[in-house]
Amino acid sequence: MDGLNTATALWWAVVASGIYHGVNPGMGWPLAVSAALMDRTRGSLYRALLALAVGHLLAMVAVLFPFSVLLFLAEWQRAIQTGAAVLLIGLGTYLIFNRRHPRFLARVPPSRLALWSFLAAMAHGAGLMLVPIYLGICRTVETDAGHAAASDLMAGNVGIASLVAVVHTLAMTLSGGLFAVGVYHWLGLRFLTKSWFNLDLVWASSLVLVGVISLLVIH
Repeated sequence: MDGLNTATALWWAVVASGIYHGVNPGMGWPLAVSAALMDRTRGSLYRALLALAVGHLLAMVAVLFPFSVLLFLAEWQRAIQTGAAVLLIGLGTYLIFNRRHPRFLARVPPSRLALWSFLAAMAHGAGLMLVPIYLGICRTVETDAGHAAASDLMAGNVGIASLVAVVHTLAMTLSGGLFAVGVYHWLGLRFLTKSWFNLDLVWASSLVLVGVISLLVIH
C-alpha cells in the first residue's frame, strides 16, 4: 500500500509540474497569443500551442530517455537518482543568482515555435525537474531485477519515461492553453503589459526544492 501511495503521489507530481510549467510565461504561452493577434485568426493560437507542446515533449523525451537506458543497471538506480537530484539543486541554485534568460532564445524566429519551446525547456531545466520524479516512479514498480532480463527492464523504463513525458506535456499544454485562450479572447494585451508575472525566482527555487525532496525520499 505504501508503494501504491508513493506512486500516486509521484504521478500527481508529474501533473503538477506540467501545470506549473504551463502557467509559467517563460514556457511560451504568450508567444501563442502573439501569433494569433498578429495573424488575426484563432487557428494560429492553437497551432502555436501545438508547436509549443511538441517542442516541450521532445525536450522531456530527450532528458528522460537516456536515464531509462541507464536504469537497466538496477544496482546503480539509487546512485543515478541521487546524482540527478544533486544536479537539479545545482541548476536551481545557479538560476537563483543568474536570472538572465539565455540570449540564444531571442534569436529563434517566431516561425519556429517548436524549436524555441524545445530549447527553452532544456535551458530552464524543465526536463531535469522530472528526472528525480521519474526515477522514483521506476522504483515503485515491483520487478525482480536479479532475474529480469535487461531488455525487459529497459523496455519497461522506456515506457514509463514516455508516459511521464506525455502526461507532463498534456498538463503543461492545457494549463498554458487556458491562459493563452483567456488572454486572446477576453483579457487582451493589457493583461500582458500590466499584469505580467515573472516566475524566475520561484522557478529556480522549485528546482532546488524538488532536488532536496528527492534526496530526502531516497535516503
